[in-house]
Amino acid sequence: MYIALVSETYRPETNGVAMTLGRLVDHLAASGHTVDVITPAARCSGDDGNVATVTLPGLDLPGYPGVRFGLPAVRRLTSRWHRQRPDVVYVATQGPLGWAAVRAAKRLQLPAVSGYHTHFADYSRHYGLGVAAPVLEGYLRRFHRRTALTLAPTAALADELRRSGFGSVDVLPRGVDTTQFSPEHRDRSLRSSWGVMPGSTVVLYVGRIAPEKNLELAVRAFRAIQASNPQARFVLVGDGPSRADLQDRNPDFIFTGTLNGQTLAEYYASADLFLFPSLTDTFGNVVMEAMASGLPVAAFDSGAAAEHIRPFYSGVIAPFGDADRFVALSILLGREQRLRQRFGALARCSVRRHSWNQVGQRFAHLLEQAAGSREASPRGTPVLSRVS
Repeated sequence: MYIALVSETYRPETNGVAMTLGRLVDHLAASGHTVDVITPAARCSGDDGNVATVTLPGLDLPGYPGVRFGLPAVRRLTSRWHRQRPDVVYVATQGPLGWAAVRAAKRLQLPAVSGYHTHFADYSRHYGLGVAAPVLEGYLRRFHRRTALTLAPTAALADELRRSGFGSVDVLPRGVDTTQFSPEHRDRSLRSSWGVMPGSTVVLYVGRIAPEKNLELAVRAFRAIQASNPQARFVLVGDGPSRADLQDRNPDFIFTGTLNGQTLAEYYASADLFLFPSLTDTFGNVVMEAMASGLPVAAFDSGAAAEHIRPFYSGVIAPFGDADRFVALSILLGREQRLRQRFGALARCSVRRHSWNQVGQRFAHLLEQAAGSREASPRGTPVLSRVS
């Protein structure tokens, strides 16, 4: 197939959406498909084998340094796809560029598939825009109903979107690289650099340091762990608009900034437990990375945690939004070393079968179904309509 993939974010940006899309594109290219990645992400350009990256104009997202959103580009996309017609368009994000891609695909009668990667309506409540949440929900519903199919990362979210009137929804799960993320990468010298004493507990968080991640609850949970284990350390990997304030108020925490590759894998494996207090993530790839690294996870009953953690077997799960229960379960993991080790080993076993290769195969299959579900003119033949 010739696939056009449109996203407001893409690698080398560091977030779950960019990482997921990179994995999917790698699989498509390795399988012989041709992919055009169309994005406003900075530093993304050029061709690499079967993948061509086209960078369109964009603007920085206020309050999120390094994150951009695309500008409307209906005419440009229509012209590009008029000259070289994709078999299918995958629209990963719902910003102005994503909306333009949906409109251009409609205009050219191209099959379009969308991804539901982010709860934008929930995010708005954490930036003083809660009054806009119903408007955003209506926009997202209209956006996704204009595509042939929406892909959600979990069965629970897919059911929720169907009930909310998002049209046709299917599940595209997430994978994890259990070679990259492994307990084998545990590094004693790294733990020593954190000032960790023998027998002390290292608590880890990986992700955006931003209001929507509910990190105040992670701080509360860690301080409760620290009350019975004064030598415990809290390591936070990532960056974002809340980092400076959080760092000023917690000078004993270790903030590393954004990490990738082998260094990130060593940080995971060198910790003892993972806190994931987010209530807004549609999935949370970091949960699976932590589990693959042999860490027990404390999280809420949603996204990757609900999908992959078996409570009191491979981790602990609090009822959605129950902050007191989240703290109590975190204390339990912080106090019981043997329990942490058993949960962590079982966590790794439970995610080993979820490879990115399997996810990539399903993604290609769903795109092939969409491409073949409606009659389309031969590639390269323009078909224009007055649909806007």
